[in-house]
Amino acid sequence: MSVVSMTGFGRGEARGRGLKVVVELGAVNRRQFDCHVTLPRDLAAIEARIHALVHAAVRRGHVKGSLEAVRVGRGAVAVDLALARARLGALRRAARRLGLADDLTAATLLDWPDVVRGAGDATLCPDAVWPLAERATRAAIRGLTAMRRREGRALAGDLVSRLARLRRIAAAIGRRAPGVIVDARAALERRIAAANGGLKLDDSTLAREVAAFADRSDIREELTRLDSHFAQARALFAGAESCGRSLDFLCQEIFREINTIGSKAGDAAISRHVVAFKAELEAVREQAQNVE
Repeated sequence: MSVVSMTGFGRGEARGRGLKVVVELGAVNRRQFDCHVTLPRDLAAIEARIHALVHAAVRRGHVKGSLEAVRVGRGAVAVDLALARARLGALRRAARRLGLADDLTAATLLDWPDVVRGAGDATLCPDAVWPLAERATRAAIRGLTAMRRREGRALAGDLVSRLARLRRIAAAIGRRAPGVIVDARAALERRIAAANGGLKLDDSTLAREVAAFADRSDIREELTRLDSHFAQARALFAGAESCGRSLDFLCQEIFREINTIGSKAGDAAISRHVVAFKAELEAVREQAQNVE
């Protein structure tokens, strides 16, 4: 089954070398592929590689995610003494000039994260983090793909049932079509008889008028193309490739055919079928927007 939803979520985690990397990915509908992953500033260099992994698994949709990398285990607190001295000196000089009390204490250093660093605050090396980031990203993609396939199976079931209803409506239109000509001939005879004061029209003239009407209202070609489109939809569902774009195109073609049928038939019963068909087709088109 090639029906895959564009919505889903996946999470992956990898540990090693005193690091823990967590990747989360969420996907929603979008006509084209788009990916945005938030990373620590130190790891901006691996963003393109993460996008490439995601794009290999996701062809259409907007993917938004995050990558977090933290050091695990206990570590000593590191203080940048040179930077601390420089800042303290500058603050004390400013306090003297402004006539302010010098109330700076050791606790003041805690407000300067670039001066006081925990073990987990050390700069991350992209090349060192990448093996873990790759593992975590692939795990998140597996989770995302599994959810999208589950959603896709539900979408496929709904689409198959809706397309079956469309086929039944098209079949009902096909059964009604021959009766349109019969009814048109009878109606024409009644109108002519009423207009001619009861005089009977020549059969050959009547036959020409009916033949002209039959030619204008012939919908066999459109019904044949509808059958072909339904067969293509079944082939798409049975194939191995993503079918969202193709299904969206088929819906446009199906709408074109049913619209022509409604214009040509000139029959109240067929018009009611066409209205029902269009309503069901609109539901199919909406669902198709969720398919990759």
